[in-house]
Amino acid sequence: MKRLNTVLATLFLSATAALAGGDGWMTDLDKAIEQSKAEKKPILVEFTGSDWCPPCKMMRAEVFTKKKFIAAATKKFILVELDFPRGDEALAKKNQPLAKKYKIEGFPTVILLDDSQKEFDRFFASKYPSIEAFLAHLDQSLDRQDLE
Repeated sequence: MKRLNTVLATLFLSATAALAGGDGWMTDLDKAIEQSKAEKKPILVEFTGSDWCPPCKMMRAEVFTKKKFIAAATKKFILVELDFPRGDEALAKKNQPLAKKYKIEGFPTVILLDDSQKEFDRFFASKYPSIEAFLAHLDQSLDRQDLE
């Protein structure tokens, strides 16, 4: 029985890791949309070039990987990272249709989608280079959305 529990735990963690881009982040937008609908929660999608884009690297180091940011942001959003690394052509190619669909013109772009997938904000993440500034902008975006 103990071995079965270990195997099940390993399988669960493997499946979860496949959907996550890091603590609190998913990498599958379709799964995030399902979760968004179920939880009635908006989605924050970050389009990044994690291994070549200086502002993307800075945002990852200073904001997106910090526990304080993840804890606060995941209370209000489903977090999705769509990466376009130069060192992983397959991943960049897999995500390319989404960059085209959302008309991404630069990195790091963040789009906010409501639970019906309607975009309600778009901005360059590096415009808000601290946890506090980024979270404040997210709150303002949610407030504006509530007024619509």
